[in-house]
Amino acid sequence: MIHRIFIACLLCFFLLGCKSKKPGYTDEDYDTVSQPGKPQINETFLPQYISKVTGEIILDGAGTEKDWDKSVWRNMDQLMLGDMPTKEDFSGRYKLLWDEEVIYMLVEIEDDIFMDVHRDGLEKYWDDDCLEIFVDEDRSRGPHQYDYNAFAYHLSLDDKVVDMGIHQKPQYYNDHLLISKQRDGNKIVWELGVKLYSDKYDDDNPEASRVKLASRKQIGFMVAYCDNDNSTEREHFVGDMFIPGEDKNMGWIDAGVFGQLNLKE
Repeated sequence: MIHRIFIACLLCFFLLGCKSKKPGYTDEDYDTVSQPGKPQINETFLPQYISKVTGEIILDGAGTEKDWDKSVWRNMDQLMLGDMPTKEDFSGRYKLLWDEEVIYMLVEIEDDIFMDVHRDGLEKYWDDDCLEIFVDEDRSRGPHQYDYNAFAYHLSLDDKVVDMGIHQKPQYYNDHLLISKQRDGNKIVWELGVKLYSDKYDDDNPEASRVKLASRKQIGFMVAYCDNDNSTEREHFVGDMFIPGEDKNMGWIDAGVFGQLNLKE
């Protein structure tokens, strides 16, 4: 009888302990929200689980493949710099899929004014309208401003891809993205393939560090948009991740503010 009571007590303790953790958090995340003096984690930091494609994704900017139905839209509605635009000014959202070669992105941007005034793609590219894709291949987090621990791709309206290189100067990474888009008035739909590279990336031999994707892989990831409404600088910079603190424009410096992707079958 005593033995049965002891087993029942252990079972109750186990069940209550499990219920105390919030669904979706990792152990590390749960420690963050439960420790005294630390802010609660924002829901944007919860992992995204993205599905593997079963058919073929044709990059044409249409996003009509059945596989896209397996992915949910994620809004770009977190302010990172400037002031928050109205919905009439700007709105953005995206979906993700994957296969062994790339992360597929379907991105919808609606903007009252599309600006691309700097014809030199390496000059003040952040002050033109551009899509930013932040990728930390192994989710190691940490600084990446002038190294390849992570990438912060700036995709311009004329399909140039720019990030800071190891020589502390901006340079092109056009081959890192497979790009297609359709534009209809104030709406652009991008359908992209994002290649992943490790922190051993070498400008002279990019493919040597190319990473094949597999189920259960974790990736640091964030998406944002620079919005210029006909001025010398971008008025708005919004993304999908909540970044705590006063300085929220940290994605191009620190991969620790990226979200987490979990690849699943």
